[in-house]
Amino acid sequence: SGTLSSGQTVALKTDGKVEAVSSTGKSFSENVGTEAQFEASSILYTAAVFDAATGKVVLVYKDEGNSAYGTAIVGTVSGNTISFGSPVVFLAATANWTTACYDSVAEKVVVFYSTGTTGYAIVGTVSGTSISFGSAVVYSTQNPAYTGVSFDTSAGKTVTAFSAQGNGSFATAIVGTVSGTSISFGSAVVFRSANTSEFAPVYDTNANKTVIVYRESSVAGAGEGIVGTVSGTSISFGSAAQFDTSPVTVVRGAFDPDSNQIICAYTKVTAKVVLGTVSGTSISFGAIVSAPNASSGSDSNGVCYDTQINKIVLAYADGSSSGNGRIATGTVSGTTLSFASPAATFNGSYVTKHTAAVFDSTANKAVVAYEENNASGEALVFQAAG
Repeated sequence: SGTLSSGQTVALKTDGKVEAVSSTGKSFSENVGTEAQFEASSILYTAAVFDAATGKVVLVYKDEGNSAYGTAIVGTVSGNTISFGSPVVFLAATANWTTACYDSVAEKVVVFYSTGTTGYAIVGTVSGTSISFGSAVVYSTQNPAYTGVSFDTSAGKTVTAFSAQGNGSFATAIVGTVSGTSISFGSAVVFRSANTSEFAPVYDTNANKTVIVYRESSVAGAGEGIVGTVSGTSISFGSAAQFDTSPVTVVRGAFDPDSNQIICAYTKVTAKVVLGTVSGTSISFGAIVSAPNASSGSDSNGVCYDTQINKIVLAYADGSSSGNGRIATGTVSGTTLSFASPAATFNGSYVTKHTAAVFDSTANKAVVAYEENNASGEALVFQAAG
């Protein structure tokens, strides 16, 4: 990726390409960029993905100001700012549980959403500052909810986890294969036959496994994780392990390729993070760490991993400060996580909700998207300190 000179130090990117990096070490000052509005009305179910082929960030959301339509928008990072193209409606009807992933094999953005009792997927192609979509394909008729999705780079498949509300709200997963501008699915697999919600699938590039972290609703909402193995168009699972025995909400996930651990961010009164290590078809979790400046009511989490300086970036709402936004950076040493304190503040005068975070490996910056004051969709660029 880019021009490489003889003897140049390079780093491996998530899309399998290498890029030039400085060999003089990593030293960056923390910087919260200026927010940019991408939607002038309230939003729900925000998802953020990075399209490595085009170097663009794609935000997917339910646009409450436009009849709750499913909408996507392309963002371009330049320095510490982000600018957006025009929003594109992929569903001219009410879209619920919108989420998305990037298929690095097909070089496509895959969006999932629910309408009525049916779940759909649709393939998006980024061009310039816009995105176009193929035809929607049904992946479930069981009224899917709390949907999450990741991409298995080894198998070249999407893995979607959801609560099948038409089947006892059982935890269900399904494998998808993108071809051109369409997608096809294997058979759905139930991996927990009980009420389950808050799914966050994460692909472990070291173990070549998909880990799904979620809320186990039938046991006072405890947090669990389970390891899935994709084979062809199906997926099989090992045994689940708990990461928190008491009620959790707003479960989100990312992967740390430096320590080869799953990052699970969630809320238990305040914002928390726990690391998970995959061994075979099992996962074990370390100590739970609270985010700095996180008080009661932290109900909005977004997490990603900054591969430029090897830091976890966690964006969340601080309930003690009227829900103002905070960004904390975490350092992993072995299986131990520590956060720099205090956390940086963003959206300091308004309530922050529906947060999503993604790392732009072209600009080497994190992008945080969120709803501001129940009134608009905003995004900003964050440079973690190294």
